Amino acid sequence: MRGLETLGRERLSRHFWMREFLCSEIGNIQGILNIPDDPDLALERGRALCTTLLDPLEETFGRIFVRSGYRSAALNAYGNTHRLNCARNEHPLECHVWDWPGRAIAGASIVIPWFADRYAQGRDWRDLAWWIHDHLPYSELWFFPKLCAFNIAWRPVPLRRIDSYVAPRGCLLRPGAEPAEDLSARRARYTDFPPFRGIPLP
Repeated sequence: MRGLETLGRERLSRHFWMREFLCSEIGNIQGILNIPDDPDLALERGRALCTTLLDPLEETFGRIFVRSGYRSAALNAYGNTHRLNCARNEHPLECHVWDWPGRAIAGASIVIPWFADRYAQGRDWRDLAWWIHDHLPYSELWFFPKLCAFNIAWRPVPLRRIDSYVAPRGCLLRPGAEPAEDLSARRARYTDFPPFRGIPLP
């Protein structure tokens, strides 16, 4: 108990603590502990995710909501076996098992309320996707219909891949490919977005 409490109090970045990423409905319902096998490795990769990607999002759009963060290998395997929207642990794009040996990756499924409100009124998810592409060193993005939630992943060497279950479904950008829209067209999509890291925070 004390060790888990200590882990949860580990600060990952200016705005995030490990505890925010340990909550799991699957774990709570099934009684599966969501505790890293390698806490130091999970913290190291979680810090990279938060400082590189999540902090800039929060400092631009305001508070973001973490839907699903870290998953232990046991928890993720259970979710995959029971078809609970978890990829196989061994899948190269599985980003929630931060301490998986031999694969340097950390990701989370998040919602940006500022954009979710506009998405509910018909805003195109690609507006946000291209903003992220033009501003952050993400590795993978994967968008979902509900609330325009999306997985965002960090890797030491980003893949720069964008996929979506929202129409138009499929792969918007493959690793190594150039965007179909040039920079001026992409920028025209998000002229009303807040200034990058423009929100005054304490």
